[in-house]
This record gives sequence, C-alpha cells and structure tokens, in this order.
Amino acid sequence: MAVINKITIEQYLEMVARFCGNEFGKMVRNQFKDTKGSSELAMLVTPNAKELEQLKKAVAIMTPTEKQNADSLTDEQTRRIADDAKIDPANFAIFINGYALCCKSVSPSKLGRELRKSTENETN
Repeated sequence: MAVINKITIEQYLEMVARFCGNEFGKMVRNQFKDTKGSSELAMLVTPNAKELEQLKKAVAIMTPTEKQNADSLTDEQTRRIADDAKIDPANFAIFINGYALCCKSVSPSKLGRELRKSTENETN
C-alpha cells in the first residue's frame, strides 16, 4: 500500500502567501472583516504582509521534528514557538490550525497543481 505524504509546513506557507499584498487578497480580507477589521477566515486564506513575515519567522525557528508534525502540535507547543519567535501567538495558532485542516483535505498532487497555478498567475 502506497503512503501519501502530507504537504510540508513550508509548502503550506507558500500556498497562503500567494495572495499576500495583491488585489485578490485585499478583496478576501475585506469580505471577511469583522468589527475590528480583521478575521480568522481571511487570515487563513491571505495573511497581510506583517502577518506573513511573522509566520515565516516562526516556521524558520521550528525544529525539523516540529515541522514534520506541525499538524499535530499542541497548544502549548504552538504558543512556545510563537513566544520564541516573538510573534502574535493567535496568528500562529490560526496558521497551524489551517495547516492541520489542509493536511486532512489536500493531497500532494492537488497542492502541486495549486502552487503551479499560482506561480503561473504571478508570472503572467
């Protein structure tokens, strides 16, 4: 029986970064704004530039084991990583939860198609 590998945390970060700072990303953010001007739903799809930099910083300091098991990190582990990276723990928790959901619903081949599609759109 073949084992299908899940996407990596780096691939997921690349996937959510694809709309950062562009008009589509802004539209999504505006669509899901709450009364404070932010939203977990929008952050899952398209983080803003500040959020993206924070996420990159947190992923960069994760150990190889944490990266490999990012879809099953505990709340305490997620908080510790965010604290070590000196970033907003809520945004990192949203990102990790989004990654866990993505691992359950996205096959590596589907991810590859999505990443190729986003890359093609950026170069056109």
